[in-house]
Amino acid sequence: MTKQEKNEVIELLKGKFSQYNNFYITDTESLTVAQVGKLRSHCFSKQVEMKVAKNTLIKKALESIDNEKYAGVYDSLHKVTALLFSENPKDPAMIISSFRKENNNERPVLKAAFINGDVFVGDNQLKALTQIKTKNELIGEIIGLLQSPIQRVLGALQNKDNASKAEAAVAEAPAVEAATEAPVAVAPAVEAATEAPVAEAPAVEAATATPATETPAAEAPATDTPAADAPEATA
Repeated sequence: MTKQEKNEVIELLKGKFSQYNNFYITDTESLTVAQVGKLRSHCFSKQVEMKVAKNTLIKKALESIDNEKYAGVYDSLHKVTALLFSENPKDPAMIISSFRKENNNERPVLKAAFINGDVFVGDNQLKALTQIKTKNELIGEIIGLLQSPIQRVLGALQNKDNASKAEAAVAEAPAVEAATEAPVAVAPAVEAATEAPVAEAPAVEAATATPATETPAAEAPATDTPAADAPEATA
């Protein structure tokens, strides 16, 4: 590799280290070409970039950006190194773990991981990295914690409202029953009203009987005529 080619690789790596806050340093030694290709395919499907480079060039790229910031990963730069860059801090750990299960081996080996400024060294950190919380997951948990008290308050208010409605319904029940019984109390009055014409029947009969009793009174002058003639007979 010429000096110019080395510089090009260093510039490429600097761009990736500046772009991503998360990267894994793995050992891909003992993997076949086919297995390396399969690992690249897994990374591509998860939007994880995989770069294989010499350790010296990786170190120079890191030193040129911030020597002190990346000092914790320098001791992990040995043997064959493949770098995995990702926006999601745990995606590379999930890829490595699943790849091992599919191939029934312990490769690739995790040498170190740089996660948002923190360094995790050693293959024994892999399981912990698969369980790390992403930014979105943490935000979701915080939102859930903030909403929990509000939901409890809303639940209590809803239960109270339901209880008030139930009490109002119970209080209204007697009034409804009284209203339904009212027509029964009115029934006797209705019967009395229907019986009133029967009570008036004698008065009607009395009115029709009156002309019969007045007929003799109208004939009285005819009986008075002989009485007027009586004195003339005695004279």
